Amino acid sequence: ATRETFRKRLRDGEIDDKEIEVELQQTGGGMPMFELPNTPGGGSVSAFSLGDLFGKAMQRGKPRKLTVQEARGPLLADESDKLIDQEASVREAIHEVENNGIVFIDEMDKICAREGRGGADVSREGVQRDLLPLIEGTTVATKHGPVKTDHVLFIASGAFHVAKPSDLLPELQGRLPIRVELASLNEEDFRRILTETEACLTKQYVALMGTEGVTLEFSPSAIDAIAKVAVAVNTSVENIGARRLQTVMERVLDDISFSASDRAGEKIAIDGEFVEKHIGDLAKNRDLSRFIL
Repeated sequence: ATRETFRKRLRDGEIDDKEIEVELQQTGGGMPMFELPNTPGGGSVSAFSLGDLFGKAMQRGKPRKLTVQEARGPLLADESDKLIDQEASVREAIHEVENNGIVFIDEMDKICAREGRGGADVSREGVQRDLLPLIEGTTVATKHGPVKTDHVLFIASGAFHVAKPSDLLPELQGRLPIRVELASLNEEDFRRILTETEACLTKQYVALMGTEGVTLEFSPSAIDAIAKVAVAVNTSVENIGARRLQTVMERVLDDISFSASDRAGEKIAIDGEFVEKHIGDLAKNRDLSRFIL
């Protein structure tokens, strides 16, 4: 009867403010780390924790004083963890990684070694040789166990403005047999980036000006003008893709950003004419655009 009474009071929230002492499992950082000597792959691979080795058997709970309301969340999470078979989860995760894993390697052009060059090119070639066994298929040691990369899909990308894919080691070129050249971003692409993405620059600047009490509005003509300028500068100076929007937007709103603190309560409309006035001449000057945009 006493248990049922307390259960009813707990469910009704009558004892939410009562302070109790609970013992919660420590999450990470509680067990010492050890490194295995002479293990390939570096310390990040060869280091292991006793907590990872023995699981929660060696993890001692830490008593804490909390109210019933504060303790409910951590206790539910603690009990939920006990319902999960960690070993089965790890086995399933490793199976999924080995059979459906995708590794994306960006800036591949930065490790190209050109013929007849020394110094840094030697280290670039070393990076390529380190990638060879990973892409071809090897077993990588992780804290959750060995992972085979035989069936992992590797995708490499790079701008290749200076270097060429043929500058890579022949062996590495053979491991990446399918080549696809992406088209440059056009005006429509820039419009979509400025309007459809979740954290597009237009929304960021509206929120930023909002902190100063300034209401900023971008008209469709302003979006078109900004996209046109970005394409023009990418074509005439250097194609850096969507990064160009950051510098273009910064120059367009430079004066507003500088004086925003003194313009609280104002509503400013950005249209195509405004964009042309603040950046049109600069975009047409190739030499200035190279250093400013």
